[in-house]
Amino acid sequence: MILLLIIIFLFSCYGALLLTAWKYWRLIPEFETSALPKTTISVIIPARNEEKNIGLLLQKIKEQSYPENLFEVIVIDDHSEDKTAEIVKNYNAVTLIRLQENNINSYKKKAIETGIALAKNELIVTTDADCIPGPDWLKNIAALKEKKDSVFIAAPVVYDNNNSLLQIFQSLDFLALQGFTGVAVEENVLPMSNGANMAYTRQVFYEVNGFSGIDTLASGDDMLLMYKIWKKYPGQCHYLKAKPAITHTAPVKTWKEFFNQRIRWASKTSKYKDKKIMPVLLLVYLFNLSFPALLIALFRDPYPFNIGTGVWLLILWIAKTIVELPFIYSVAVFFEKQSLLKYYFILQPVHIAYILFTGLFSQTGKYEWKGRKVR
Repeated sequence: MILLLIIIFLFSCYGALLLTAWKYWRLIPEFETSALPKTTISVIIPARNEEKNIGLLLQKIKEQSYPENLFEVIVIDDHSEDKTAEIVKNYNAVTLIRLQENNINSYKKKAIETGIALAKNELIVTTDADCIPGPDWLKNIAALKEKKDSVFIAAPVVYDNNNSLLQIFQSLDFLALQGFTGVAVEENVLPMSNGANMAYTRQVFYEVNGFSGIDTLASGDDMLLMYKIWKKYPGQCHYLKAKPAITHTAPVKTWKEFFNQRIRWASKTSKYKDKKIMPVLLLVYLFNLSFPALLIALFRDPYPFNIGTGVWLLILWIAKTIVELPFIYSVAVFFEKQSLLKYYFILQPVHIAYILFTGLFSQTGKYEWKGRKVR
């Protein structure tokens, strides 16, 4: 009975969190612009072994509606072992830099830092080599920067999935992350962002001493940098809720890659000096831990709660889905991914296992990414 009361309490808190997120996501207006911004932009792209993707990204940037004289593109080749650099050389308007540093823990941060050092323009826009932006991507970023005097912009990212279970699951999970990012940033609660689509002024990057203090961590080129900027300019960090600003990217192809990626993302949360995020993460983790707790109780005693532990397990599964659906649906509508919601209920066990696994193993700080073992 005590276990059941604890689970009901955790569910109540979790439900309140999701309903609050739903409320504030809907309050974020979709950004629209007809203005012709004049901000100069430097697009920074770190790339490692991206021969299959870099050409398409550079072509999409070349097709931007933003005036060519107002932006430059800098690709930093991070010791690629394929034809990434050769492909970049085919684009005359793109500056290619080869990263020289070796035996460091954060190659991506060093690549971005190297690109910014050579950048000539006011606004730094970062993306990943496997991303695909729309033609008005830079226009919308620059317009928001000018309208709100933003020093940091977290912009939307979505996965383009196929019909595999893994890719559908990743897309659904990532929708939730994007929704929480928008709410956290716009409500000035927490700094959240994704390096696949974000922007900050070159001046503020140097004002906060860039990646100094976080440069030994393999991850965190997005959220940990944003945290430094957010602490200095809390009212000038914004989320760009605009469909033309969405960048598309592909999910990883194997479960091993997926868990390594998520462990990499989760490993940086303990590095925040502001610990407001920790109670939220703990709540989410403990609530999901309720499911294996009930499962263990089910096998230990068939009917500890009168109507059966199995029934309570099913009720909790359904309740979790119901309380999450309004939020995930509203985010899915923005990203035009509503068709994925038919898989939402049946993928709940996978989501629970993933939360528990990554939460546990992220504390080791060890994972493999881009062919490198990181600790």
